[in-house]
Amino acid sequence: MNSRQLRKLGVPEDCIPAAIASLTSLTRAGSVKGKAVKQLVQAVLAEPAAFQDDAHWGGLARALLVEGQELAVEPVAYSLWGADGIEEAAHAQMRQACSVPVARAAALMPDAHVGYGLPIGGVLACENAVIPYAVGVDIACRMKLSVLDLSLETLDDRFHAYCDALEQGTRFGVGAEYKRPKSHAVMDEDWAVTRVTREHKDRAWRQLGTSGSGNHFVEFGVLTLDQPDPSLPLEPGVHVALLSHSGSRGVGAAVCSTYSGIARARLPRKYHELSYLAWLDLDSQEGQEYWAAMTLMGQYAAANHELIHREVVRLLGAHIVAGVENHHNFAWREQHAGRELIVHRKGATPAGRGVLGVIPGSMADPAFVVRGLGHPASLDSASHGAGRCMSRKQARNTYNWRAVQRDLEQQGVHVLSAGSDEVPRVYKDIRQVMRQQADLVSTVARFDPKIVKMCGDGSRPED
Repeated sequence: MNSRQLRKLGVPEDCIPAAIASLTSLTRAGSVKGKAVKQLVQAVLAEPAAFQDDAHWGGLARALLVEGQELAVEPVAYSLWGADGIEEAAHAQMRQACSVPVARAAALMPDAHVGYGLPIGGVLACENAVIPYAVGVDIACRMKLSVLDLSLETLDDRFHAYCDALEQGTRFGVGAEYKRPKSHAVMDEDWAVTRVTREHKDRAWRQLGTSGSGNHFVEFGVLTLDQPDPSLPLEPGVHVALLSHSGSRGVGAAVCSTYSGIARARLPRKYHELSYLAWLDLDSQEGQEYWAAMTLMGQYAAANHELIHREVVRLLGAHIVAGVENHHNFAWREQHAGRELIVHRKGATPAGRGVLGVIPGSMADPAFVVRGLGHPASLDSASHGAGRCMSRKQARNTYNWRAVQRDLEQQGVHVLSAGSDEVPRVYKDIRQVMRQQADLVSTVARFDPKIVKMCGDGSRPED
């Protein structure tokens, strides 16, 4: 059966490739021929929902179901925090994301700026569908803070030991890896859940315990706790702490690239403007594969931070006495307004009532340990940082890194390595951002950076 015959039967133009793929699969199986094939095509056209899990006809059925969806006359509305500091281009991206047929609710955080598809700081809730680029390239990018059993005086008395622990405890950059892979139980998980995770397992193993590029960092600083908190077994006062920010490294990027490519290839031409917002139905095989891979990337990113903290603290000869961690660039199954939705937080932190998290500023500004207030309009979310206010290209053309490094030294912040695209002034004022989301999170403690390590080779950011 050819394209002309399929059109004559009523197969929509955008669904012809899927129909041919289904026919090819059926031919290889050799189970049905002749008039029966025509009857099956007509049956799928009549009731595609009944065939969406069929081994041969599932692709055509799902294409027909998507074809039957229309863009809403009006996109879903999105709630907004920090309107004054958000560029129009980020709003335009958010409006486009809200026009995706599967979108049901949305919010934009005060750290928002332009990304791919969904803006950084965007929160998008969809019905039974996941959007790879609304999760992001660096799947499960994560914050982890560990409080150490060392006195504040040791930051000066053992300054070189702190620096050496950061220099030797992890590696930075896009291709950073270890020749002798580190051991962690995450590598005993089922990496064969998808082809891409299976093929990248060895690479993931070599990159365990490494940090990314761009805005990823590992740093020592001073944590200030003003009053007792049941979630942190610490006395009020000042404490030495270790803070890190990175994610699922090369394997996470490979998962995003693979499944966003699949989603885009299946996107009907009438939705061509939504290319970077192409979605996968969670009832489809590919949707289930992506979800399994994303979940594994969450475990992998957590393991990555665990190994970084373990090694840095071991080199320093210290012990961890308390900690907080959370990730962003992820999708969660959650209940909102009485229904289950898939909530994408791309550069946004989970902030359900009572949920702890860490929101960083810049290498010269504080980070904050926060507790979520569970604001329904934000879909239980908050910002994941201060948010950029200057592009990387503009930053590199504006700032001299060595001059900035000297200025930071005078402010009491020693930066071992970084790039001019990460200097403090490329970020919004984190204090203002926190004021703008005072109804989303409450502050538990404050972390001030003192010794900072970032990627210093100008590598393309992974987030």
